[in-house]
This record gives sequence, structure tokens and C-alpha cells, in this order.
Amino acid sequence: MDGVPESHSGWTFLTNHARVLAAIADDHSARIRDIAAHCRLTERAVQKIIADLEQDGYLSHTREGRSNTYRIDPGKVLRHPAEAGLTVASLMSLLVKDEADRVTTSATRGRPHAAT
Repeated sequence: MDGVPESHSGWTFLTNHARVLAAIADDHSARIRDIAAHCRLTERAVQKIIADLEQDGYLSHTREGRSNTYRIDPGKVLRHPAEAGLTVASLMSLLVKDEADRVTTSATRGRPHAAT
């Protein structure tokens, strides 16, 4: 989890649970400290969210020495009735970027977009 995003105030589209899940999908061995910094949450809040996700079967972890490796269940269906039938995999496909996309996006940020 390299760069920490800038602070943000006001409302957002995603819940903290979705942000934490996306951060884990991006790096399955991320430390709670890194997830918290990336999501702009406290470590305690991240621990609670991870516990929620594990309790409902969206996430599991394996202890490897002093660190955890997380596994997301991509086939698990989202909880809200409005998303009936949508899976975690479909949500993650929208939220998680490949590293190549991050580099391309960072390199082009600030440039005006060409008219199409």
C-alpha cells in the first residue's frame, strides 16, 4: 500500500467495509496498520471491520508467522437486497485496480483529457 490518499471530507459512495475489502483485495498480506492508513480509519476500526467480514464469511485469514494472509470469498453474495445476486467478485472488479492502471492513472493525472 504505497501512497496514502489525501484527506477527504463530506459524504462518499462507499462504506468503510467496502474500502477495507478492496484494500485487502489489492494486497492479501497487507498489515492492519497499512489498511487503516489507506482507508483513513483507525486500526481498531479496521480490526472490527475485518471481524465483521470474517464472521459473515466474506473474508478469512491464515496466520503466517507474525502476519496474516487474507482470503476473500469471491462468490459470496452481497448483503443488501438492492444488490441481490451480485457477488463480491463483481464489486471488487469495480474497486480494485491493477498496478499497471495505477501507474498509468498517476502518470496522466493532471493532463487535460482529449475530446472524444
